[in-house]
Amino acid sequence: MLISLSGVLMPGPLFAVTLKKAAKSKAAGALIALGHGVVEFPLMILIFFLLSQFHIPNFVQVAVGLVGGFLMVLMGIQTFRNRHKTEETKVSLKRDSLVAGIYTTAANAGFILWWLTIGTTLILNAQLFGLVGFSMFAGVHWLCDFTWYTVAALVIFKSQRFMNERTKMGITLFCVAVFIGFGAYFAISASWSLITTVI
Repeated sequence: MLISLSGVLMPGPLFAVTLKKAAKSKAAGALIALGHGVVEFPLMILIFFLLSQFHIPNFVQVAVGLVGGFLMVLMGIQTFRNRHKTEETKVSLKRDSLVAGIYTTAANAGFILWWLTIGTTLILNAQLFGLVGFSMFAGVHWLCDFTWYTVAALVIFKSQRFMNERTKMGITLFCVAVFIGFGAYFAISASWSLITTVI
């Protein structure tokens, strides 16, 4: 739980998109966490049954960094382009938050790399207690995500009356900076790893 919280509480792309969506919907955090789980649970199960038995090749980590970094930069650019657009309906808001949780998680190279390294180690430890131990670990880990993003979104939504257009634009630009910053970092790190491997 402590290791999970250390990752969950660290500001990143998923937290940035939560800030953005929570400005319009108090349920955004819960829906984003559900979308996050759509990607995270299958990945945990895959690692539990397959990847934990093998060494993760360096080229896989490089590919994840390059592709994930590129996609995250594109998300930042798209967010900047849509900075003046507003959501129209509650239905689209709910669907959009769920989808945002899915694609932000899937495009987050840091998330994938964390699971291929630290996460795999945690799952290997959970394997000592069998399927029950793994299930408890997976459930507790995701509940940390769900609780944090739900509470964060509620706080942002409830504080709307204190926010003006300038503050909202500041949040949007913060999200853009997070997406592009993390994306560039992952892509550059992956490129450097590839260069050092070749040399």
